[in-house]
Amino acid sequence: MDQPKVFVIILNYNGRACLKKALVSVFRMDYPNFEVILVDNNSIDGSFEMIKREFSKIILIKNSENLGFSSGNNIGIEYALERGADYIWLLNYDTEIEKNSLDFLVEEMEKEEKIGIISPVILAGDSGKIWFSGGEINWLKMKSQHQEKELQKNNFNTDYISGCAMLIRAEVFRRAGLFDEDYFLYWEDADFSLRAKKAGYKLAVCASSRIRHYEKSQEKKASKIYWLVLSGLIFFKKNSPLFLKPWIFLYIKLRKIKNWKERRCEKTALNEAVGRAYQDFKNII
Repeated sequence: MDQPKVFVIILNYNGRACLKKALVSVFRMDYPNFEVILVDNNSIDGSFEMIKREFSKIILIKNSENLGFSSGNNIGIEYALERGADYIWLLNYDTEIEKNSLDFLVEEMEKEEKIGIISPVILAGDSGKIWFSGGEINWLKMKSQHQEKELQKNNFNTDYISGCAMLIRAEVFRRAGLFDEDYFLYWEDADFSLRAKKAGYKLAVCASSRIRHYEKSQEKKASKIYWLVLSGLIFFKKNSPLFLKPWIFLYIKLRKIKNWKERRCEKTALNEAVGRAYQDFKNII
């Protein structure tokens, strides 16, 4: 019997330094029935041209501008769904997978049809340390945190799956929708995970599947903080339980006051980035 069809989607933005390693590892894997889509967010480092030159079996989609994580991936997802994908595996361009990483993930999905999204255990580069084996959302403090524990069995006690390497059942997109394009960068994976759970699916981290993540984000620190704060504000506005809404409103007010005081005392790039995020959030709502 044929294995389910998997489309591997890699979103690239100036990832020349590590993208090739990721693709080489994908084409070395044992899983027999897959295609690779590379969606490029208008890179200017020559990475798109390099892949076009060196990898003939990749489906290439080049955007005319940097659309961010949600919109960029949605383009690849729609392409895959139109071509009969059973599963879609979103992979960061700064990852490296094992030969059997995908086999283990698909095997678990095929055994348990209620699993909508599954992740491998993600290691922090070559350190051997665990970067992600589950995730927790702290609604009171408006934060998320990766679990970094070794797994003896699959972890179903996770609030979200990291967008670094999420294998998604195709029907989840039909029932829960695509990634929310209100998020440019960060928190879109947690938002999508919650919508999948609301649609009746389980989230899981597969104990037997491993990949490495080298975390080569092209975002400068101040820019990263800006998107983390802005997207976090959007996430908690959209997803907080009704009984917590008054607390979330108050907590945001307190955080804005704290940031205002910090900016008066010391005008750093990070403090200014946080201030811009609060201002832009105010303009959005």
